[in-house]
Amino acid sequence: MIKKTLYLSTLLLLFIACGGGDDYTYIPTTPEIPDDGSNEVPTISDGDLLDLVQEETFKYFWDYAETNSGGARERYHPNDPGLNAEVVTSGGTGFGLMAILVGIERGFITRSEAVDRLTTLLDFLENADRFHGAWSHWINGSTGAVIPFSSMDNGGDLVETAFLTQGLICVKEYFKNGSDAEKALAQQADDLWKGVEWNWYTQDQNVLYWHWSPNFGFDINLQLKGYNEVLITYILAAASPDFSIEKPVYTNGWASGGGIKSANTQYGFPLLVKHNGNEQFGGPLFWAHYSYLGLNPKTLSDEYVDYWDVNVNHSKINYTYCVTNPKGFEDYGEDCWGLTASYSRNNDGSLGYNAHSPANDTGVISPTAAISSIPYTPEESLKAMHYFYKNKDKLLGPAGFYDAFSPEYNYWVAEAYLAIDQGPQIIMIENYRSGLLWNLFMGNEDVKAGLVKLGF
Repeated sequence: MIKKTLYLSTLLLLFIACGGGDDYTYIPTTPEIPDDGSNEVPTISDGDLLDLVQEETFKYFWDYAETNSGGARERYHPNDPGLNAEVVTSGGTGFGLMAILVGIERGFITRSEAVDRLTTLLDFLENADRFHGAWSHWINGSTGAVIPFSSMDNGGDLVETAFLTQGLICVKEYFKNGSDAEKALAQQADDLWKGVEWNWYTQDQNVLYWHWSPNFGFDINLQLKGYNEVLITYILAAASPDFSIEKPVYTNGWASGGGIKSANTQYGFPLLVKHNGNEQFGGPLFWAHYSYLGLNPKTLSDEYVDYWDVNVNHSKINYTYCVTNPKGFEDYGEDCWGLTASYSRNNDGSLGYNAHSPANDTGVISPTAAISSIPYTPEESLKAMHYFYKNKDKLLGPAGFYDAFSPEYNYWVAEAYLAIDQGPQIIMIENYRSGLLWNLFMGNEDVKAGLVKLGF
């Protein structure tokens, strides 16, 4: 995974029932795209479009998974498929766990196929390097050994672990009442997440720390403070039966003793929280996605803020900025919008990476931004999806819509994928359609206890 949080972006730039019978075998398909041979703009219904986006995006986690472990590859470049083929991303793998559950429900695979793949993957995670229970950011898919993310980041990554854990809890809930094999899988998922020593990552202070290395200890010294993408880490730390944090860790850490609140307004929408480094327009849109793939913001309020309102307003500000288009970029508007961290276009036209937001707008649109915001902005997100589909010849590749594009620069397209950008699309579309992942995660008894402990 490339993203950390916006105050790390500079460093990064520098360096439930089954559908279908068990006799069904998943066979990769190409999108069923209407084509009458004319030059007319292709059309598709909203429902068919959502089906298509979910099925094509699912392929990232099924067809293009790391071959030995079944985990999510950090990246996939169709024009260079061997690039970093062994690099498994722990956070993206958590997203992949949830995507596989969607795949069962939508009939892309059977339960038995999913159980086989998930058994392989959970066995891999069980034997992979762990650091006081936490997994590393990157893992070698063949050996389970840590792959350093940076010179000092060669140990536990608590935020990536939280994203992985979110998926493990959904797997546990989905299979807990199934066959003997499914119950065993559910128990394994439960045991894995409960082995994370969340409270050890406080250093006996009232805050969580992101990293620990066996060589460098806590030298990276990055505290988890909102508002950004890391809320889920505090929820899971409070939910842990054996390694739980207390309420003051949340209050002083995530909420900064109330300093998380903001009175800023943009385009008539209150931001409500202080987006780190993006206090006026809000940060990149992945902040409204990653923690809320399982954690349902519709019913999420603490003593400071209602997180549903936070995410809706964040999405609408991002949308309105693109419609307003103060820099006059080509094609920006009601159907072409969405700024978040993703692959990007460097000044010389080469492939780079950037944390796009209204405060850092380079003319590059990331499809995951609008698509994954569909629970918050359904009409606006569907308009964007229809735009992406209209331009399918440029934007639709073998694992869904490509990661980024820019009409401003002769319709430049990043013909590449990142696990952390593909996962939220299939998951948030499913939450919009059925609430599947929200219902699974929020139904977990430990999660319920953790939320109560923190005052939600």
